[in-house]
Parts: sequence; C-alpha cells; structure tokens
Amino acid sequence: MKPSRPLYEREPELAAAARAVDDLCGAQAVGGLLVFSGEAGLGKTALLAEIRAMAADRCTVWSARGGETVTSVPFHVVRQLLQPALDRFPPDETRALFGDWYDTTAPALGLAEPSGPQPDPQGVRDGLDFVVARLASRLSHRPLLLMVDDAHWADGESLTWLASFTARLGELPLLVVQAHRPQELAERNASYVADRDAERGSDGQGTTTRVALRALTPDATAELVRAALGEHADDPFCREVWAVTGGNPYEAVELVAKVQDQELAPVEESAGQLRELGASARGSGLVARLERLGTNANRFAWAAAVLGTDISQELAATLAGMSSAEAADCTARLRDARIVSGFDPLEFVHPLIATAVYRSIPPATRTAMHGRAAWAITRAGLGAAAASRHLLEVHPDDDQELVAQLREAAGQHLAVGAPEAARRCLERALEEPPRPKDRAVLLYELGCATLLSSPPTTVQHLRAALDMPGLDDGLRVDATFRLAAALAHNNQLKDAAISLAAEAARTAPGPGLMRLQAAHFMWEGMQATEDDGPARSRRLTRNADHLKGRDNAERALLTLRAFDAMLRGENAQLIVDLCERALIDGSPARGLGWTDSEWGFELPTMVGITYAFTDQLDRAESLFGEAVRAFEISGWSGAHLAFAHTLLGMVHRRRGRLAEAEGFLREGLRLADRVGSGLPVHWDAACLLIDTLLARGRVAEARKIADRYHFGPPYPSAMVLPDGPCVRGRLLLAEGRKEEAIAELEAAGAALEPRERHNGIWAPWAGDLARALADNDPGRAAHLAARARVHAERFGTDTAIGEALRCVSLFAPPEEAEQLLADAVRHLEKSSSAYEHALARVDYGVAIGSHRELARAQKQAMACGAEGLAARAQQARASIRSAE
Repeated sequence: MKPSRPLYEREPELAAAARAVDDLCGAQAVGGLLVFSGEAGLGKTALLAEIRAMAADRCTVWSARGGETVTSVPFHVVRQLLQPALDRFPPDETRALFGDWYDTTAPALGLAEPSGPQPDPQGVRDGLDFVVARLASRLSHRPLLLMVDDAHWADGESLTWLASFTARLGELPLLVVQAHRPQELAERNASYVADRDAERGSDGQGTTTRVALRALTPDATAELVRAALGEHADDPFCREVWAVTGGNPYEAVELVAKVQDQELAPVEESAGQLRELGASARGSGLVARLERLGTNANRFAWAAAVLGTDISQELAATLAGMSSAEAADCTARLRDARIVSGFDPLEFVHPLIATAVYRSIPPATRTAMHGRAAWAITRAGLGAAAASRHLLEVHPDDDQELVAQLREAAGQHLAVGAPEAARRCLERALEEPPRPKDRAVLLYELGCATLLSSPPTTVQHLRAALDMPGLDDGLRVDATFRLAAALAHNNQLKDAAISLAAEAARTAPGPGLMRLQAAHFMWEGMQATEDDGPARSRRLTRNADHLKGRDNAERALLTLRAFDAMLRGENAQLIVDLCERALIDGSPARGLGWTDSEWGFELPTMVGITYAFTDQLDRAESLFGEAVRAFEISGWSGAHLAFAHTLLGMVHRRRGRLAEAEGFLREGLRLADRVGSGLPVHWDAACLLIDTLLARGRVAEARKIADRYHFGPPYPSAMVLPDGPCVRGRLLLAEGRKEEAIAELEAAGAALEPRERHNGIWAPWAGDLARALADNDPGRAAHLAARARVHAERFGTDTAIGEALRCVSLFAPPEEAEQLLADAVRHLEKSSSAYEHALARVDYGVAIGSHRELARAQKQAMACGAEGLAARAQQARASIRSAE
C-alpha cells in the first residue's frame, strides 16, 4: 500500500531501499538488514509503506509492529510476522514445515500446546530460524522481505531473536527492514541491531545499511504545505509551519489538516494562529481535542489505548462500558478526528496519539481498565498468559486470585520458552503480596524461572525461599539442589557444596537425602581445589561400592564414584563396572536422562567422560550422540547443546580423529558464544580445542584460541575438561617457553597429587614435566616418568600404559628404550587412541632408524590429521636417507 501523502526529502532513504530490494531480487539474491532510525513523527512508517509498495510485485512481504503497551507480551512481534504466513498451511503441512522443531517452537507462535520439558530460549530462537529459512526456501520465486516498524517497542523475546537472526541474513534470500526511535531503543537496553556486523563474518554475504532520518528543511516543508493548501500559500506562512513543527513531517501534516479544518487562509496574516493549532496535535493539546469529542468518545479512546494493538471494537466497548452501537458511533467520531483508523480491528493513526491518550487516562481509571481487560480476556478463554500484560498493570491489593493468575501465567510463559516474561509475572505476584504460607513457594518458582537466564538471581530467590517457612520437604530438597546448580554455574562450587551439606544435615533418611548427598559429592569433587579430596573419595567409596543401581539415587552415587575413580586412576575394569551399574541397558534414557529435570544433565555427562578416559570410546560416543539428539529434540540448543558438541569433540580427540574433533569443538564454542561469555563450556571447549590444535601441530592457532578465551589463570572454581593447567603447560612447552611451562606443570602436579588424582591421560602433567626437565634435571625427570608408569599400570588402560612407556623410554639406555617403545606401540595399537599410537610409532621408528616404520607412522599421522607429527616423521625419514 502506498503512503497517503508524498515523501519529502527522503531520496537517500528510498535509494538505499531500492538498492537493498534490487540486491535481494537479483541473480545472487543477497539478503541483508536495512535500518531506519529517527525520532517520533519523522516518517518512518510512511517510508516503510513506500518500501512495501516498491517491493510488492517482486517480493513476499511480511510485516509487524511493536506497541508501547505490549512490550511485555512474549513473541508478539514474531507472531505478527509469521502467523499470517503459517495460517495458509493445513495443520499437517505446518507440522512438516517445523520438522523436529515443532514441539519446541510452535507453542511460542501459539500454534500448539506446550509439551515435554521446558524449552531453552535459545532452542526456541533456533527453531524460529529454521522455520523462517524453510518458508523463505518455499518462496524461491519471490524472495522474502520482513518489515518491523516501531522496533523500539518490540517485546524482548522478539528483539533477542531478531538480534541473532539478522546476524546470518547473508545465508538466506531475505531482507529485513526495521524502523525504530534510537532513544527509546537505547533506554530499553535492547539495541538488537547494534554491533552485529562482526558476527556476519567477512565472506561478503549480506549487507547492513543504517540510515538516520532527519527533519524536513524549510523548503521541503513549504512544498508539503503548498501540496495540501495550494500554491498560493505564501513564504511567511510556510516558514511559520516549519518553525512551529520543527520540520517534523507528522506534525506538519496534522497542522496543515487543522488549517484546512479551520478554513484558514495560508497567508502571512494567519501565521500567528499556527502555534495554537499546532499544540492540539500533541500532548495536552491533543487530549483537549479528544475531550471536545464528548465523554463517550473520550472513554472509548481510553479503552482502545489500554488494549494497544489489534483493537477489537467489541472488547473496547466492554472496557468502556458501552453498547455496540455506542462504540460504532465513537469509532466514527475518532476516525473523523484522525485519532484512529481502520474498522475492526482499529489502530491509532500514529503512535504519538496512542501514547498521549494512554498517558492521559487517570491512574486509578487506567488500573481499573487493565483489570477489566484481564477479566474479559480470561473470560473469553484466551488464558492467563494472554491476560498477564494487563495483570501486570493492576495495583497491588492483596488479591489472592490475581496471585494465582500470575503464577499460572508464569507457568505458561515458561512452557513456551519465555522465562523473562515468567519472571515479570512472579515478581509482580510477590508485590500483591501472596499469603505468607505461599511466599516461599512463589520465591522457589521465581528461582526456577531464572535458572537458565540468571544464576545469580536464582541464588537470591532460592536462598530467600529456603530461609522462610512454607516449603515442604520435597520442595526444600529440590530448591537446594537447584540452588547448588545455580551456584556452580555462577563459579561458586564451594558455596554449592556447603549449601547441600547444610540441608542434608536436616533431611531425614530417604530418596531426598540421597539426592542431596549425591549432589554434595558431585560439586565437592568438581572443585578445582579441595581441602581433603582423599577423605571425600573414601566416603564416596563407602556409600557407593555396594549399590546395584536400583533407582536414580543409587545410579547417581555410582556415577560419581566411577568418575572419581577415573580421576584417581583406579583399576579401569572396576570403573567400567561402576558405570555399567549406573546405566540401564547401557543408556541413561530410562534412568538419569539428559533432560531430566530432577537430577540434571551432569550425571550422564560424567558417565560418558569416564568411558572416554577408560578407553571405552564407543560407549562414550554413543552416549554423547544421544545427548545431542535429546537436546535438539527438547530445544536445549544453548549451553547444553554446546557442551554436547564439546563432549563429542573430546571423544574424537581421544580417538585421534583430530580434524573431526576440531570441527565439533569449534561448533561447541560457536554455540556457547551465542549464550554468553566465560561459561564453563567455554573453558572446556577452549581447553580441548587447544589440546587438539597442539596435536595437529598448529601452535599459533592454539595460542589464538587461548588468548581469545582468556585461557589461563585465574582458572574457574570448577575443574576444566581435561585438566586446564596441564593443557596450558603443554601449550607453553610447544611455544618454547620452557620455564613458564615447568612452573605451570609443577603447579598442576602440586594441586592434583594431594587429591590422589593420578590419571595421566586426564592430567598429563607428569609426562610433560618430565620431557621439559629432561635436559636440565634428568634425574628428577626420570623419577617423574617412572612414577607415572606405576600409576598407568595400576589404571590398566592400553592408552595410559602406552603413553607412560613412551615417556619412560626417554630416560632408558638405547636398547631398553627400543623395547619400551615397541611395547608402547603394541599397547597403543590395541587402544582406540590413534594419535598416541602414531606418536609412539614415530618415536619407535626414530629409535630403530627404520624408514619403513616411519613411513607407516607418517601415513597414520596424516590419517589422524596430525600434520605436524607427519612432518616430523617425514624429516626423520629424510635424515635416514641422507645417513645411508
């Protein structure tokens, strides 16, 4: 639809739009982002209307608009954009369009009832990406144009999705055009288009264009006046219109319309009346104009302003307390006065008018109308979530029914992946206030609502809930368990363990106590430092070794025992037996599941990691592949999915599939980067990626990752996968910074030895330190290597023994070294650790001077993706040739 009036001095803006549409509709179909910013009244909406008309015959256009009174409605803008398009498909086609994302994302769009576990907001956003991409691909003959007006008033969920979605526009034949007021967007702290260019990459795909609209010049204002009033409008009159309106197009159009209404001659003698007429177009002047239309029209306008967008005449009449006939009469009068437009639904002619009308409503009346709107929406069967935006505006009045409605709305918001909306409802419910006996439960619910988005807020609410009466024993256990998880995710593992111990001391024997004890063992053991690790290990052994895995509490303790035994380097067969008892039919699916809301994903993760470091790599890969599928199905595509990719990267690293490992680990970091920074998964993924790059011989790339993710002291309070200081020591050694490497590795050993953590594959400090000391302190180096061998043989995996023998060979006489390396090759050949096997073969080939053995080692190193090791084998082969 074309704008109702010409656009003045918007040639640069229209030219930018034309270029963007041409790029979109060209042979290459280059998408992008076009942003118009400007203060209220500068013509952003009219400009978007012109762009819509420009693209109508070439593109499929979907549009949406934010609203000042609906910023608290989750996915409001997204639904406006997508629902009209999706409504064209029958239900079965819609489900097929969503694919695996249906259960996660369709509820957010109001297309399905929520089912399954609470979705991760990132998963909902990923599902939206998928659906829009599928829709865009179905429109291959007509590229897609998305238009968002008044983006400064878009709801937070839509803003966050648009922020991530616009970062990948170059991948799609899709153009996003949005308009916003810069100040309002900044005040909401939701500048979702700012600083996104870095995320687009440098591949040249996609463009971002930002245009700031300016007020009209006196000449353009004069052109606007004469177009409406005639060429006889003189210069002084036109100049005064510009002075009164400041060149604001909306105000100029309204002022000219009032000149026409008053039949005022557009000449210098009339110019003195323009300021009074201009005042009636905004603020108190507009309100006074509205009041002159009569009480009914005024009240109907108030009702429309409370409803905000998509204004139903019937609902507005209900709020205003009038009949349908009276509402129709009021609508006609408001249209004639250029306050509203449309029929049913109605909309305000301009957001400035909507704002002025809404703010003119007496506070008590406004509150009452919001309450009545909530009642009407609930009575219509639209649900508590739909009514919640009005409930939020009602003044606290000790209304327990309102508390119940807000709690119900919070549950509905959580079920569609809108935890911030749930938080607002629960915080408002606290203000009502709830009955004393309900306050603790409400705080518990609030803590659960913020667990994914803000661990510090969760800690605050759950601690408050536990400090007051009202939680039954089951909720106390669950609140403490979740509190500990939030503390751990907030890098406060010691506090997590203390909280669990305190609650366990007051909990009666039974499943609840076992759950607390298991969590206590877990967060104690996951700490990077510990007062008495061996004592904890002994307690865990006494509590777990006799268990059969009959329920989740027993399986949790068996899991923790196996993980601890793996770190300590106990007999690997014993450890595998513990893992088998912790699983049902070899899978956590019917026991400690990946999306289990009671126990969390950490426990099945620990089983898989334990398998990975006991040479049970097939089992580990199967478990972590199941994790990826479970997280994707449940829409947990934030930190959970990032961690699952990281774990699969770890398995590939252990297998010696270094290129595959690098791919999974980089994807893990990419997924984690979308969620935040400095998360536990960042440490794990960066640590494993550095280790993998070092194995590939790419030391400079490893350093870049270390610097980018600040990998080094101070380390987090949780242990890193694998041991962080050991990997950093290996990096320093590869860079030739031997003294720093020795200090780092010695510190690693000093932290691990008192805890009796002797697994040299998880924490290879002893072997690397022995190599670093070989030249300057061979005696100490040999002693370290010999002790590492003892621990490896106690552990008993072929990888551990082979690696230990390879290290010991450095300090043995030549003939003994050859035999040690031959044994290392034999052990590692039986393992799944192809990279370590290639390392041993290279060392063995060098020791015996075998061109054939080195050729075999070089081929194996290349198969692993270890280019640096392959080059070393090639150099050794060349040396043998030259010696011959």
